Amino acid sequence: MPHILLVDDEPNIIDLARMYLEAEGYRVSSVPDGKAALQAIRGDQPDLVIMDIMMPEMDGWELCRRVRAARELPIIMLTARDDDVDKIVGLELGADDYLTKPFNPRELVARVKAVLRRYEAGHHPGQVLELGGLRLDRERREVSVHGEPVRLRTREFDLLRAFMENQGIVLTREQLLDRVWGYDFYGESRTVDVHVTRLRSKIAGSGAAIETMRNVGYKLVASNVKRET
Repeated sequence: MPHILLVDDEPNIIDLARMYLEAEGYRVSSVPDGKAALQAIRGDQPDLVIMDIMMPEMDGWELCRRVRAARELPIIMLTARDDDVDKIVGLELGADDYLTKPFNPRELVARVKAVLRRYEAGHHPGQVLELGGLRLDRERREVSVHGEPVRLRTREFDLLRAFMENQGIVLTREQLLDRVWGYDFYGESRTVDVHVTRLRSKIAGSGAAIETMRNVGYKLVASNVKRET
């Protein structure tokens, strides 16, 4: 039974999320702030964390940074503002998803399922994919460029895997949202652009490049860029 940790200082949010998540069979615990969350993560080893951004003691930004520095753990962030800046910052820090308050609790459950499904899928065996000096091992979830390991966040790895599995094929933003995020983002295609930009910098010089197909999407192709010496 997956264990979900809720981090929020609003009791009504905790109660609502807990009710719907427990109805789906999840084990749920909660803490009111970031400092308590760090202790709970170290002690209880949750399978996923849902955290608010605005909290006392330590905000969601700092909590997300610390969690990401310590371990690979699915994170869904909650924000009270329907603001692209908040969403993009959360994704840059390594959050796997976000929801704007007030949220539909059924949508929260759907997103929890999608995030956990992606993490589980990452541990299934698969073949090694290569293009130029870029190598992706789906079983070990490892990426290297010319033999040098490249550290990718979970969503970055899943995005690169989608490209590697469809080399030379144009993937629309909607297709990438569906394959990597597991559901529609209701028009938030900028999420894909943010992750592609970050991914490009990490595989630069590999002999593989992510090309932009204007007004359509992206595709992964071999490039003429040589390894720097």
